[in-house]
Amino acid sequence: MAKDTSLTKEEAKAKKANEKNSKKAAAAKKPKKSIVKYFKDLKSEFKKVVWPGKKTVFNNTVVVLITLVVSGIFVWGLDILFSMLIKLALGMSVTD
Repeated sequence: MAKDTSLTKEEAKAKKANEKNSKKAAAAKKPKKSIVKYFKDLKSEFKKVVWPGKKTVFNNTVVVLITLVVSGIFVWGLDILFSMLIKLALGMSVTD
C-alpha cells in the first residue's frame, strides 16, 4: 500500500510539472497574439478618430498664439514692476 501512495504522489508531482510547463508554453504564445490584437484594436480606434478641419486648426493656433503673447506681456510687466520695487527697497535709483 505504501508503494501505491508514493506512486500517486509521484504521479501528482509529474502532473503538476506538466501543467506548469503547459502554462508556461501557453504564456509564451499569448504575447504574440496579444501584440497582433493590440495593433488590430489600434487600427480600429484610428478609424474612429474625427480629425479637425483646417479652419478649426487655424482658429486654435491663433488662440494659442494670442494667449502666449498676452501671457508674455503680463509676465514682462510683472518683471518690470518687481524690479522697480526691489530697487526702491534697496535704495537704488529706479532709472538705472
